[in-house]
Parts: sequence; structure tokens; C-alpha cells
Amino acid sequence: MTTQYDVVGIGNAIVDVISHGDDSFLENMGIEKGIMQLVERKRAEVLYASMEDRVQTPGGSVANTLAGIGTLGLATAFVGRVKDDALGRFYAENMELEGTTFPNPPVDDASQPPTSRSMIFVSPDGERSMNTYLGCGAEFGEDDVDRAVMENTRYLFLEGYLFDKDKGKRAFMAAAEACHHAGGKAGITLSDPFCVDRHRDSFRELIENDMDFTIGNEAEWTSLYQTDSLETALNEAAMICPVVVCTRSGNPVILIRDGERVEVPVERVTPVDATGAGDQFAAGFLYGLATGQTLEMSGRMGVAAAAEVIRHIGPRPKRPLREVFHEAGLL
Repeated sequence: MTTQYDVVGIGNAIVDVISHGDDSFLENMGIEKGIMQLVERKRAEVLYASMEDRVQTPGGSVANTLAGIGTLGLATAFVGRVKDDALGRFYAENMELEGTTFPNPPVDDASQPPTSRSMIFVSPDGERSMNTYLGCGAEFGEDDVDRAVMENTRYLFLEGYLFDKDKGKRAFMAAAEACHHAGGKAGITLSDPFCVDRHRDSFRELIENDMDFTIGNEAEWTSLYQTDSLETALNEAAMICPVVVCTRSGNPVILIRDGERVEVPVERVTPVDATGAGDQFAAGFLYGLATGQTLEMSGRMGVAAAAEVIRHIGPRPKRPLREVFHEAGLL
């Protein structure tokens, strides 16, 4: 199959806006230190205006994954929804500059909410306090799915966060159908145990009927199957999905494919910033899948990518993952 892209991702297009804020600033602004909290539009505007030394970068879980894959030389595209405002144009232009095609033009509609952004205040002790306004990106729906893009990729990767609304569910099913129609494979990251809690039955149905691979962590898998036993959850998942992956923080990653099961130990690293670990694990793992590696090698690539990104601030690699993989003897 001749395709334009190796991996296409669909996710929430969020601009990460990073600034500094000491404890007294956080207290004065009513920001709870060290956590991520969702904020409404007015609150977002107040916080954005308070950021004096802000640095902006394209973010979002699946977008971060695609950035990692791009450093390995594969052709990628990210399908997300941004408004035609300053941050939306910034997002689209910078994804393209970083080598990931952004096929959906910014939405030129005054009735739409502003582009999604996460305002991150970094304290002197390195703690990150995140305030996320979901905005335009969370309104992703079936009208945002271009079949021509979905039919031109070998692998489609979906972000569980967008499954939170009915329009997102319909969009995912349409995207997976188009991808499969052209011979590609589709998969999802479960993203968040609370998201799984809210849409358990719908997630199970999607995984059984539309997904060729699913990535989740221990909390997400046990939530999906309402069990305290990870083994029970993974056995259930393996009966309905060809490829099942479970990351477990410092414990070995479990990977199951068509009856084959492997466990890949993780490299023990004291994290500087763990926020991108899952995103970059997915990047390494998907690269392995897309290049025909064994299940174990795909897992090892994921682990190496995650270990690299937690060594520095930010969820994207600061050096090409191809270089990391060469050093680790994976290429």
C-alpha cells in the first residue's frame, strides 16, 4: 500500500504556554501548586495576561507523540481543531515547521471558542502548575475528519481525551472506518482513568470493533474492566484487541499480541519532568510497529524514548530519538 503518511494522529490541539511563578504568585492567583486543573475561558484570559515571560509551544498528548515519531524519520500528520486566532495560527504553523503536517485549517468562525491552551507556571523548585482551557480543540467532531487523510496513512493513533464527547466518538469511528477501508491500522491511547470511568462501555465497544492496538497504563486498564486485577483486565482486553500494551511507571511494560506476551523492563531514571513519558513511549512503540519490529523491540523502543524525555523539562524530545536508539543499540 502506497500512502502519504506513516502515522496520522487525532488529538486535542493545545498550546502550552509556560511561565515562571513563585509560591507567593501562585497563592495570589489562586493556583493550586503541582497539579493540572481545568479552567473556564475568563479564568484562562486572566492567567494568560499574568504571564510576563511566557514561552509558547504546540502541545497535546498525541501531538507530542507525533513530534517524537518525526525525529525518527517517519512521515506524520496531526489532525486537530484550532481557531483562526493568534494561538491557533501559531499552533498550525509550528507543527508544520517541526515536520508534522497539519491538514485542517484553523476554524474561521467567531462563534467558536478560542484555541485550547494550557498555562503552565514553573516554580523555583521545578514544580509545574497547569491550568488548562479546553477551548476549540475539545469541539472536534466528524466534520473535522478528512477521509482523504485517513485513507492515506498506514497507522492512525487516537487520543482518548477527545472521546469524552459524543461528537468525538462519532469522529473516531469515522476516522477508523476510513483508515481500515484503505488497509491501514488504527489504535488509541486510553489517556486518563477518569475519562475511561465516564465512557467505559463506549471505550470497550470502540476497542473491540474498531481498534487494532490499544495503549494504557495500569489505572486505565483496571478502570476499563472494573477490577483490581491487572491480569484480569489485560486478559479481557487481549480477547477483543489484537495488540494490548500496559505501561506501569517503574515496572516492566506488558505487551500482548495474538497470544504472544512479553515484558520489557524500564530504565530507572530519576525524572526531571515526567509529563511526556507516556507520549514518548507511544512514539517509540509506534515506530517499532510501523517499521515491522518484534513486539519486544517495539516495547524497548518505547521505553528508551520515555527514558530520554523525562531527563529534561518538556514533553517532547530535545534530541532526535534516532540518535537515542542508536546509542541504545536499537537501530
